Amino acid sequence: MRAGERAYRALRADIVEWRLLPGHILGEVELSERLGISRTPVREALSRLTADGLAQPHGGRGVVVSGISAEDVRALYELRDSLDCRAAELAARRGDSEVFRGLERDLARAAEALTDDDPDHVAYYTVVARMDAAIDEAAANPFLRQAQAGVRLHLARVRKLSKSDPARLLEAAVEHRRIARAIAERDPALAIATTRVHLSNALHHALTAKELTPVRPAAS
Repeated sequence: MRAGERAYRALRADIVEWRLLPGHILGEVELSERLGISRTPVREALSRLTADGLAQPHGGRGVVVSGISAEDVRALYELRDSLDCRAAELAARRGDSEVFRGLERDLARAAEALTDDDPDHVAYYTVVARMDAAIDEAAANPFLRQAQAGVRLHLARVRKLSKSDPARLLEAAVEHRRIARAIAERDPALAIATTRVHLSNALHHALTAKELTPVRPAAS
């Protein structure tokens, strides 16, 4: 793996996992020393992070980790509504019912594990990732899948904000099961409706996160 790619993946993971917080200065010299690579691949990684929206220019000198505001979250979920509902509809029309019945069962087991001493809820999020992949495959639309990839990168950051609320995670597990069941039953309208309910509840919860950055007033 090229040094630039390795640096990009490492920094992206640190931002998504909130190990690098909004406003943290991403200095080329510091990162070069930390990652053990030259400044050129670090600069390449920072350019890609900026293009992704995970970093932003800082006073004309270097870049910082981007914040996430309430406006950002609302905009993200507006796009999710279009993409996720359409994907669920297509999956219900084209997908393998048995795959989604299996996911429904797996989600039930993963939900039971949310009460265990697993602060990262690995089992649950692993099943959710499998369900996302299954919907992508069933929808069979490469352009939709590409659009989803960009949204999920930012969604991964937002999802981290809800991990401290077990009650919301249990609700989300139930909502995911209902989406899986609707797709398994090959009911496009129900797949859209259950997806929209989940997105509405997820948005409401995400907007309560204290880590959201304040929105700057528009310039007059």
